[in-house]
Amino acid sequence: VQLQASGGGLVQAGGSLRLSCTASGLTSNNYAMAWFRQAPGKGREFVGVIKWSMGHTYYADSVKGRFTVSRDRAKKVMYLQMNSLQPEDTALYYCAARSGWLIRYYLEHEYTSWGQGTLVTVSS
Repeated sequence: VQLQASGGGLVQAGGSLRLSCTASGLTSNNYAMAWFRQAPGKGREFVGVIKWSMGHTYYADSVKGRFTVSRDRAKKVMYLQMNSLQPEDTALYYCAARSGWLIRYYLEHEYTSWGQGTLVTVSS
């Protein structure tokens, strides 16, 4: 599976941004696809995940209610809609995928395919 993330940019606090992750090489609908982010000087952290087949989503507490993960199965694109952005959301955002669902969907080492990252900068 190859992933290509896009849509990052500079936005003011309180603004919105939508990221996209285009996937190729998907061989079935049985995938977990997720967003992670890495702020400057910090480790990579889980943001949200979607069960590709059924569309069920789960989120980190820090983004719950502000961020929404969705997907278009026909286009093979996953989205991350980010609203009410804050300076602490500034990070390099990565999309990731793995075959099959998993309970510990928040663990980055469980994912086998990664996109290149797209930078989101939120100014105060």
